[in-house]
Amino acid sequence: MNIEQELQARADKEKAKHLSQFYKTEKGEYAEGDKFLGINVPVIKNIVKQYYQATTFAEINNLLDSQWHEYRFAGVWCLVCQYEQGRKAEREEIVRLYLQKTERINNWDLVDCSAHKIIGAWAYDEKQEDIIKKLADSQNLWQERIAIVSSWYFIKKNSYELTLTLAQKFINHKHDLIHKAIGWMLREVGKKDKEVLEKFLEENGNRLPRTSLRYAIERFSKEEKQYYMQKK
Repeated sequence: MNIEQELQARADKEKAKHLSQFYKTEKGEYAEGDKFLGINVPVIKNIVKQYYQATTFAEINNLLDSQWHEYRFAGVWCLVCQYEQGRKAEREEIVRLYLQKTERINNWDLVDCSAHKIIGAWAYDEKQEDIIKKLADSQNLWQERIAIVSSWYFIKKNSYELTLTLAQKFINHKHDLIHKAIGWMLREVGKKDKEVLEKFLEENGNRLPRTSLRYAIERFSKEEKQYYMQKK
């Protein structure tokens, strides 16, 4: 057995219908045309855990090129697992492959499970923030989200400037998937240093998309939430 065979064995048509709706695959939606086998994320991760060490880059590339969403998730999660276990040279190859395949990392779950663990980690550890800034300048929805979510690794290292810079850069972005990502990362900043978040909100809160602001202040008290929403 291999990853593809394991996934095919667990396909569920009823779950596939639900996932297709959940991930917005209808005409005009952000994941238009994506196809699902109907497999939940924990199941995919457990399958990958069994096979990732023996899975080659060529096999991962094939997974990422698949029409099936779960195959692409498995491919991305293989890269995450291999990155965490790899040496510097191996990690560099993983980063290169990830950047080559960003057009296949094309839904929020694929981005959110991997961007900070690979691109964020590499950019921080190797002092290569330009990788993230280039993605942010791409005018491609998924690359933009990769950039924002990658900054989560920086936040975990108590480095907030990149996140705040990206939040300002995308403050007028039109897509709610970017609004949600901005708000999410700002909330993560607030978990580490509430004063940093409050200062940012005082200066920029009235310009933030409403969704971003709601996400950012999710952990605030009722009174604090009212204060910032009224300023908006």
